[in-house]
Amino acid sequence: MKQVTIGGVPEHFNLAWYLTLKHGEYKDQGINLRWHDYPGGTGAMCKALRAKDIDIAIILTEGIIKDIIEGNPSKIVQTFVQTPLNWGIHVAQHSPYQTIEDLKGTKAAISRYGSGSHLMAYINAENNNWDLENDLNFEEIKDLDGAIQGLTNGTADYFMWEKFTTKPIVDRGVFRNIGNCPTPWPCFVIAVREDFIASHKEDLKIILDIINATTAEFKNIPNIDKTIANRYEQELSDVQEWLSITEWSQSLIDKDTIMNTQKELHALNIIPEIADYEKLTFKL
Repeated sequence: MKQVTIGGVPEHFNLAWYLTLKHGEYKDQGINLRWHDYPGGTGAMCKALRAKDIDIAIILTEGIIKDIIEGNPSKIVQTFVQTPLNWGIHVAQHSPYQTIEDLKGTKAAISRYGSGSHLMAYINAENNNWDLENDLNFEEIKDLDGAIQGLTNGTADYFMWEKFTTKPIVDRGVFRNIGNCPTPWPCFVIAVREDFIASHKEDLKIILDIINATTAEFKNIPNIDKTIANRYEQELSDVQEWLSITEWSQSLIDKDTIMNTQKELHALNIIPEIADYEKLTFKL
């Protein structure tokens, strides 16, 4: 049986992978797909792809584009979630900060440099006309648990993370959400190491066919809202809102989206150059 490793955040976006693995759909096709959780997010997965710890990553669009340009030998083979990611902007419950403008010049908690939480701090700063040189400061906190600790003890002032994932922490009175910042592009893509594409193209096609069949019908799975609410300890009404605004994709990210995303990242000095579409993507 072929051994394949895949990584992603342990969040509701990836439930379709859990369901297909639970049902043994990959094993039925002779593929032993092993899932690895990456609570640290995109920065941790970029590192894992480079180290060959994983073959495939379900990863944020902006993060993998940046890392491929910086030498990660991987390619985007498909969009996974078509809709933007809605990043909540959070402070500690007892923080003095009440508005996004209050955060100008304070310290953002980020999981890693090059991660989504790092890059989106720039997008938020740009949206609010901050000085990108002087109004952004960072504190690395690794993951959500690190953010809770960092905001609570004051080593960082605010933290950006997907708002439905952090909603239970807000509901518990640990964080306060003081605003949201959606990505200007589709949020999650499927990235694969180039050497894996070269040697396992047919296996990759099978894996994508299986997951795409599930995501295409995901919202129609009986009681899927209750399943998500129970598994990820979220309020049913929040899950239902999230389902209503989220669309999956079964196709490769298009050239215009890739180029527009890069223009935005380049304007913020997040990437040093704009790469060709073919450098970043691979069409199976």
